Amino acid sequence: MRSGNPALQESTFLDLGSGRVVTGGDTGTMTINGTVNKTGLMLLLVVLTGAFSWHQTFGADGAVNPSIGLYVWGGALSGFVIALATIFKKTWAPVTAPLYAIAQGFFLGAISAMYEARFNGIVMQAVLLTFGTLFALLFAYRSGLIKATENFKLGVVAATGGIALVYLASIVLGFFGVQIPMIHESGIVGIGFSLFVVVIAALNLVLDFDFIENATEKGAPKYMEWYGAFGLMVTLVWLYLEFLRLLSKLQSR
Repeated sequence: MRSGNPALQESTFLDLGSGRVVTGGDTGTMTINGTVNKTGLMLLLVVLTGAFSWHQTFGADGAVNPSIGLYVWGGALSGFVIALATIFKKTWAPVTAPLYAIAQGFFLGAISAMYEARFNGIVMQAVLLTFGTLFALLFAYRSGLIKATENFKLGVVAATGGIALVYLASIVLGFFGVQIPMIHESGIVGIGFSLFVVVIAALNLVLDFDFIENATEKGAPKYMEWYGAFGLMVTLVWLYLEFLRLLSKLQSR
């Protein structure tokens, strides 16, 4: 039950005291259909709040509103805090997961508007690629074309960790005015790096599918449907942002 997604780790469904998988008991157990429904609701919340912040971002003349930073940083920081709360207090997921979707909607709507203002049509392309990848990998997983073997999981988790370290180093160095060369540029190296990140983000979806399926088979508590939907949403947000970055590099050339 390993996943590269920080929200879906092996210990997620375990009682740390006994080491056993936590079961639903009298409150009911987690189901795949319930997780799918809650994921759909979270996507709807992202779309609604994203549409609002998108509309607020553009002024009457079509130019980007200077207040865009409020939605970008407000949505990103609040989403990060809510995500941490959800990870450390999983029983809060029925409340915090929808709140996370709302916060990410504000963030994604504003950041998407920034990309759209510079690269016309890029947002629709990124959305189609994100959902196309989601359904393609779901089909491949359910049909057995892709199997989440232990070696497969280890490889994806290791690559995800490496990407996280690169991004963390990039953020820290950015405070000192230093940038990691080439990977954030629109050259061959930068495009290749973005392609690699997109592939790893997409493969994390397979791990998430496998994790959720195993959790339902082991009788995880009902509230974990919200937590499973939250974990899947984390991966989808990451994948969408990476598609935006990749497409912007391609169009910059």
